[in-house]
Amino acid sequence: MPQRGRKYRQMQQQIDRARTYDVGEALALLKRASFARFDETVDVAVNLGVNPRHADQMVRGAVVFPHGLGKTVRVAVFAKGEKEIEAREAGADFVGGEDLVTRIKDENWLDFDKAIATPDMMGLVGRIGRILGPRGLMPNPKVGTVTFDIARAVREMKAGRVEFRVEKAGIVHAPIGKLSFEVDSLRANLTALIEQLLRLKPATAKGTYMKNVTISSTMGPGVKIDANAFLQTPT
Repeated sequence: MPQRGRKYRQMQQQIDRARTYDVGEALALLKRASFARFDETVDVAVNLGVNPRHADQMVRGAVVFPHGLGKTVRVAVFAKGEKEIEAREAGADFVGGEDLVTRIKDENWLDFDKAIATPDMMGLVGRIGRILGPRGLMPNPKVGTVTFDIARAVREMKAGRVEFRVEKAGIVHAPIGKLSFEVDSLRANLTALIEQLLRLKPATAKGTYMKNVTISSTMGPGVKIDANAFLQTPT
C-alpha cells in the first residue's frame, strides 16, 4: 500500500473510522480538514445490497442535482431537422448528424462531456459505439440520453445531471458537487441521489438495501455517514 502524505495523515487523524457521522457533521469535517490548493470534488460511495451479476438487480439511472456540480458540462447532440434547432436553442455545445459522427470517427474528436441522441440517429451513432462506449459517452435510452425530448435532456445535462451504475462489488460512485459549496447545498444534492437510489431498489433485492454510505473529497479519506438518519434530516 502506498505511503500517504503528511497532510493526508493529519486529515485522517481527525476522522474516527469506527464512527458513523451525521451528514452535516461529515460534510463540515471534509471542508474543515481540506488541505488541497484547488476546489475539490465531493464524492459519495454507496454500498448496496444487490448482486449486479443478476440482470434484475442491476441498479442504473440518473439524477439532476438541485445545486448542480459546480462545473461546465459540454454537451454534444446527434440530431437533425427541427430537433437540431431545438438542441441549439436549449444550449447544446455541439450539434450535428453524420458530420459529427465522421469527425469523431476520423479525428478521434471527443471534446465534450455528455452525448445525447434522438432515437432515429442511433443507427448512425452506433458506428462510433466502440469509441464512445469505453469512455461512458454512448447515448443510452435507459438513462434518458436517447430521447426526442432534446431540450429537456440538454437542460438537465447543463444543470449537472449525473448518471450512475452499480459496479460489480455492489457500489455506486457519484460526485455530488464541489467542496466550496455550502453544506446545505451538498446535503440537498446527496439527498437527491439517495432518494433516487431508493426509488430504483430492485424488487428481488433481499436484506439491507443501503448498507454503507461514505463521502470523501478528491484528496481526502472517506467519512462514513448514517443514511437512514440523513434521510430524515430536513434540507
